[in-house]
Amino acid sequence: MKFLPDEIESYAAQYSSKEEDVLARLNRDTHLKVMLPQMLSGHIQGNFLKMMSHMVRPKKILEIGTYTGYSAICLAQGLQDQGKLFTIDINAELEDMCRKFFKEAGIEDKIDYRIGNALDIIPDINESLDLVFIDADKLNYAKYYDLVFDNVRSGGFIIADNVLWSGKVCQGNHDKDTAALHAYNEKINKDHRVENYLVPIRDGLMVARKL
Repeated sequence: MKFLPDEIESYAAQYSSKEEDVLARLNRDTHLKVMLPQMLSGHIQGNFLKMMSHMVRPKKILEIGTYTGYSAICLAQGLQDQGKLFTIDINAELEDMCRKFFKEAGIEDKIDYRIGNALDIIPDINESLDLVFIDADKLNYAKYYDLVFDNVRSGGFIIADNVLWSGKVCQGNHDKDTAALHAYNEKINKDHRVENYLVPIRDGLMVARKL
């Protein structure tokens, strides 16, 4: 799945900080060994997430949807000393791959990696959160938002991926995932507890800052 024309994607990559070696290896291994490699955040979005994390300087991050760990590695780089990133994924088959690259990236001590249903796990993470990244099953985006909201500090961020869904949110006759994402965008846009900006990078990021 292509989100941008090749020439624009290449130009953006050329004029962005180089993809780190460990992330390039993870990118390559994901495309070679894992189904649905387009789920990977990738170079440009990964750089954006890393920059967001460096700007926020979070103590605690929650990621919902680890996949192969690319976005977790990017986000963890902005953590304060003694900071922690909690990441949740339902697919236990990818655990070894994730842990391997967390170790190679030198962030394994900063990662609390949990396998299971995020709806069950999130209530057990009773932490003040500076940054939340949602990139899991689209039907539950609104539930994840509601579950984490009270734990996000004032001034903290909730970022949701894939909110443009290859442009399907702009079209009629929505399937279930598209309808859920459109409803999520509507929900955030009407939530007076946050200010928000839908960033048209890759497949769309909804960035919400808690007031």
